[in-house]
Amino acid sequence: MAKSSKAAKAGAVAAAPYVQRVIQDEELRDNVRVAVDSARAAFARLQNGKAPAKVVLDDKKFQKNVSEAASALKDASDALRESPKRAKKKRSGGLGRKLLFLLVAGGVAVAVSEDLRNKVLDALFGKEEEFDYTSTTQPASPPPSATPAAAG
Repeated sequence: MAKSSKAAKAGAVAAAPYVQRVIQDEELRDNVRVAVDSARAAFARLQNGKAPAKVVLDDKKFQKNVSEAASALKDASDALRESPKRAKKKRSGGLGRKLLFLLVAGGVAVAVSEDLRNKVLDALFGKEEEFDYTSTTQPASPPPSATPAAAG
């Protein structure tokens, strides 16, 4: 047997469990499809003639497509890494993911809104006291004004 055919056979044997998972797991296939579709849509928005920096920073649809693609790829990657027994189990409600989302959203809200930031700081550290400054020194008196002598 040739050296390259041995390597190809070894590669096929190593990939067999992944191929099997893709064939059997409909959710995994759906995640890969969503990732490819979202990445294709994001790339199309990037190629629409606008400056790439402007698209990346300002285009909400582009950002949504990239986010969907990344999330779907992460889910597909996680599914491939799981053992087949764990993959058959239904995932829990994702409480950790929801809590993380709430923490990030709350942090952004506090960072953006000055009123909310002041309320949070007041709740954590107590209401800020108003400070009225009263001077204990007397203001300097103006020098006596010189009156011109009457010429006469």
